[in-house]
Amino acid sequence: MATTKLFTDAEVEKTPAVKAVFDDIRATRKSDFVNNFWRGLANDPAALKRVWEQLKAVMVADSAIDPLTKEMIYIAVSTANGCSYCIHSHTAAARAKGMTDAQHGELVSIIGLAGQTNHLVTAMQIPLDPQFEVK
Repeated sequence: MATTKLFTDAEVEKTPAVKAVFDDIRATRKSDFVNNFWRGLANDPAALKRVWEQLKAVMVADSAIDPLTKEMIYIAVSTANGCSYCIHSHTAAARAKGMTDAQHGELVSIIGLAGQTNHLVTAMQIPLDPQFEVK
């Protein structure tokens, strides 16, 4: 159960600042679907707009990293942060961008291995190799 109110489409229509962002979400994604994350953020129209603009700048804009890789990175970070909602939403987005079952399986293996080795190196307090330092 949400800890914040989720805006309905009828409520969105009554709030011009929210409607403008929702219209942009729909246009950018080429879909009528607006997920619950944005519906919750609609309680603070300024935050809604700010976060949406940040997301577009990082996840939608052309960049050196392809869209599928961006989604897979988002899945990995969401897993590390324990955000089930983001794991689900970005896994769906990655699948829509072509992620295969094999790629997902490999991604999960990498996430698990990275978590394990991160914990081991932290527990052992291994010093950084000089070769890894940026010069």
